[in-house]
Amino acid sequence: MKDIFINAQCAFEYMFDYIINNGIIQQDTQAIKNIGFKILNPLDRNINTTWRKWSSKYAEMEWQWYLSENPSAMLISQHAKIWKKCMDENGNVNSNYGYQWSRSNQIQYVIDELERNPESRRANITLYDAKEHQMYSKDTPCTLSIGFTIENQSLDMSVLMRSNDLVYGFCNDQYCFSKLQEMIANRMNIRIGTYYHFTQNMHIYEKHFNIKNRNK
Repeated sequence: MKDIFINAQCAFEYMFDYIINNGIIQQDTQAIKNIGFKILNPLDRNINTTWRKWSSKYAEMEWQWYLSENPSAMLISQHAKIWKKCMDENGNVNSNYGYQWSRSNQIQYVIDELERNPESRRANITLYDAKEHQMYSKDTPCTLSIGFTIENQSLDMSVLMRSNDLVYGFCNDQYCFSKLQEMIANRMNIRIGTYYHFTQNMHIYEKHFNIKNRNK
């Protein structure tokens, strides 16, 4: 399997074909397990694949929602109905990643740790926390952690996911994760390095098996 891509679009297009051709059928998905790859230019984050019909406007909206650190999904759910299924009785979700990394001020911790020790292996934020499993009855974060290291005076980022829907999840997640990498690099006044993406289960839902031909 190829594991180096110049940008997010190349990663998406390759992984779609690879999963369709090599994935295993599991429930209502076709999936591959325990895979990783790297994106050399995280700033080239737009998915311009014609048949995907990806919306940069929505992805930016999701990023701004993360920046708000507000777990309420009332507004975002008006633009993506999937959030309605994830909301608790108060309209909140666990998967606003900005809300998660705001807890214990994890972004500042990452910056402080790397400025204290540029070779640190501790600069990680955590999103999914099994110690809180009782809170996950309606919404379980798909991302486990995001780690940062300084390599060749540039900020590298490693995203570790437990579950990753390629068509919706990856396309929007990589946009927001690369925005996070850019934000931290700017705050530290260093260059942006490589984006590493690892997932325990990357999959395509059955409803998207024929999206490539359907939307030509």
